[in-house]
Amino acid sequence: MLDADFFRRWLTAAAASVNREAEHLTALDSAIGDADHGTNMQRGLTAVTAALQEESPDTPGAVLMLAAKQLISKVGGASGPLYGTLLRRTGKTLGDATEVSEEQFAQALRAGVDAVMALGGAAPGDKTMIDALVPALDALGDGFAAARAAAEQGAEATTPLQARKGRASYLGERSIGHQDPGATSAALLIAALAEAHGE
Repeated sequence: MLDADFFRRWLTAAAASVNREAEHLTALDSAIGDADHGTNMQRGLTAVTAALQEESPDTPGAVLMLAAKQLISKVGGASGPLYGTLLRRTGKTLGDATEVSEEQFAQALRAGVDAVMALGGAAPGDKTMIDALVPALDALGDGFAAARAAAEQGAEATTPLQARKGRASYLGERSIGHQDPGATSAALLIAALAEAHGE
């Protein structure tokens, strides 16, 4: 069973990972975006870890809702609302339970990803964070390590795609040949799940 501590570990691991990879995320974003994805995500997740230490919410849902609030208020561009929506809808779906099963979490995360797709209008193949999140969801039944591998493959598979959504879509064919920064940060988020679970 996954408790509030697990979700705190997940987001703390995600923040550390984004911290390490911030320059890489920004380099990817400078090719097809505004060159600020790394710094934006870094700022947002730093705020998340600070808020979790300050407030220490005691249910998985409350941890995710608090994190979502920070991301929406602190992250610039589209990433804040999209990642905020992902965590808020996931947290809302988990409700007030003090512990959730991996299966319940997978269902809640699917609701979160569906909410992101509805908000951004993106589908798999559009060269966005969805290209990492959907394969991760599909693999989650086989465990967090399988989800991590699927997310990383999904992010890498965005390189030959032409962007159809978001800032990169303005570039048309020039977006081909660059890995999507949003899919890359989404893969880091899923990898942190496996790390928090000790996989």
